[in-house]
Amino acid sequence: MNDSPELLRDEDGFLNRGAEVTRAEAFFDAAFAFAITLMVISIDAIPDTAEKLVDALKSVPAFGASFLMIVLFWRGHADWSRRYGLNDRYSQRLSLLLVFIVLVFIYPLRMVFGAFFQLVGGEWFYAQIHLQTVADARVMFVVFALGLGAMGLNMTLLYWHAWSQRERLGLDAIECLVTRHATLRWATLPAVSLISLCLSALLLQGGIRNNIVMSMPGLIFFSVNIIHFFMDRRMRRARSALQKA
Repeated sequence: MNDSPELLRDEDGFLNRGAEVTRAEAFFDAAFAFAITLMVISIDAIPDTAEKLVDALKSVPAFGASFLMIVLFWRGHADWSRRYGLNDRYSQRLSLLLVFIVLVFIYPLRMVFGAFFQLVGGEWFYAQIHLQTVADARVMFVVFALGLGAMGLNMTLLYWHAWSQRERLGLDAIECLVTRHATLRWATLPAVSLISLCLSALLLQGGIRNNIVMSMPGLIFFSVNIIHFFMDRRMRRARSALQKA
C-alpha cells in the first residue's frame, strides 16, 4: 500500500488531517441538521387546501435562501475540520458557540429573507412577514446583523486558531496561503455586519417610508459576494504563482 501524503490530499490541495469523524464533529453535523429541521417545522401548519398549498409554496424562496445560508456555515466548518483536524478545548468551545448561534439565528434569518422576497416579488413571494413600523424593521435588521456577524466572527476565530497552529500542523506554503485567505474571507461578514448596524441606526428613522432606503441594512450584505469575488481572484493568482515557483 502506498502511504504517500499526496494520496491524502483533497481536491483543494489540503492534506486531510481530519479524516476520522470525531464524536464532536458528528454532534455538530447533527446540530446543523436540527437547525434546518427547526426552520421547516416553524411553518404554521401543513396545508389542507389547494389555496393554502399555493400560499405555502410562496415561502419556498425564503426557505431556500435560509437553507443555503445555513449550509454555507456547515460547509465552512466541515472544511475547517477536514483541513486541520483540530479538536482542542478552544476549537470545541468555538464550534459549540457556532452551533448555539445557528440555532438562535434561524428565526431572524427566515424573517429577513421572507421580507426580502416579499419586497421584490410582492404577492408572488408573500411570506407572511408583518413589519408594521420602521422600529420593527430596525429590530429585524439589528438582530440579523448581530447573528450573521457573530457567526462570521466565530468562523474567523476558528481559521485564525488554525493559522496560529500552522507550524505544529505542518502547513505548506499553499496551505498557509489558503488559510490566510479563508480567515480574511470570513472576516468580511462581521465587518459588513457592523456597517449594517450603522445603517440601521442612521437610515431607519421614524419619518422614512421608502422601501429601498429601509432595506439598505439588509441589501448591504450582497456586497459580501462582490468582495469575495475579488478576494478569490487575487488568491487564485497568488496560488498559481506559488505553484510555478
